[in-house]
Amino acid sequence: MTPDLTALLKQAFGPDAPPRVGVAVSGGGDSTALLVGLREAGFDLAAVTVDHGLRAGSAEEAAEVGRLCAGLGVPHSVLSWEGTAAEGNLMDAARRARLRLIGAWAWGQGIGHVALGHTADDEAETFLMRLGREAGLEGLAGMRRRFVAEGVTWHRPLLDVSRADLRAALRARGLGWIDDPSNDNPRFGRVRARQALATLAPLGITPATLGAVVRNLAAADAVLSETLCRFVEAAVTTPAGDVVIAREGVEALAPELQRRLLNAALRWISGSDYPPRAAKVAALLAGLAEQGDRTLHGCRIRIGRDALRLTREAAAVAALRVPAGERWDRWDLTGPAAPGLEIAALGEGGLALCPHWRETGLPRASLLASPAVWSGARLIAAPLAGLENGWKAQIACGAFAESLIRR
Repeated sequence: MTPDLTALLKQAFGPDAPPRVGVAVSGGGDSTALLVGLREAGFDLAAVTVDHGLRAGSAEEAAEVGRLCAGLGVPHSVLSWEGTAAEGNLMDAARRARLRLIGAWAWGQGIGHVALGHTADDEAETFLMRLGREAGLEGLAGMRRRFVAEGVTWHRPLLDVSRADLRAALRARGLGWIDDPSNDNPRFGRVRARQALATLAPLGITPATLGAVVRNLAAADAVLSETLCRFVEAAVTTPAGDVVIAREGVEALAPELQRRLLNAALRWISGSDYPPRAAKVAALLAGLAEQGDRTLHGCRIRIGRDALRLTREAAAVAALRVPAGERWDRWDLTGPAAPGLEIAALGEGGLALCPHWRETGLPRASLLASPAVWSGARLIAAPLAGLENGWKAQIACGAFAESLIRR
């Protein structure tokens, strides 16, 4: 029995469904079913395809998606990424590129919500891959059904639906899809996980049973997250983008909650998608009894008598310069525009030009890594260091407490 896509998608988005939704469509069965289902459910849609340029025929496949969208009355855009120039983990680089490109596209279209076609099979494959990396509870608690990145809310409404059922729904409508040959290439970890699932099926280990395991783990993970959120509300502050944790409070936390708290703070400050290596965090936690400064993950950690203070490491942003108006690290600066202005770290030289920086109450280390407006070598403004000159700085990554919640 094929799933009722219309009812399923209406239920997945719930009563607070956004009026307009972007949908990422590769042309494969999962994303094609998502597109068709959302259209039938009455959503106002705009579709987007990222052409990774990794193999011959990808441009024609994107054009084929465009023809399908035209038939459905859905506007369609194609974004390009030169995947052949990527270094390191190709699949991860492609994922990051898709988020970045689609996020920028959505902003330009005035779209705040984008739907992705991940399925129960993707959930099971991800679980096996993370199991192989010795992931903890957070990693094994499943793919996020809703999360915020690149200023956009992303939705995965098909995580309870199998790949086979979605293809059956397309066949029932007389529709086809594009099969990506890379989905059969064992070079990629996800393909090997898919093959392993086929081997494990006689033991009753299937996407459906692993999905149930993931939901159980997610429930346990939610309890820990709620406990940590209550602690943060009572014992953590975030002055000027730093994270300040009452030392007495953190020492009283269970080790797992200490680990989660530090990982969350390091990721929020650095803007990294991933936490540092577990061994490095363990070493940091083991040294909490000793006061002094540490650096980790592009952050500086000062362990004082009464508190831990995590801030951006000045060396990590020393070479970062962007034109005024663009996001710098995790900051948005607004003020009187002028040609040639740039945003860069305040640094030692800039701090020396801020006579009232001590009145801000912020530590020197925090201000060295703070954003400043420059015209060449001339300091124009340093909003966090008491030299505003009409400029304001605002954190662009949301509140720290929000980063603790799986969305």
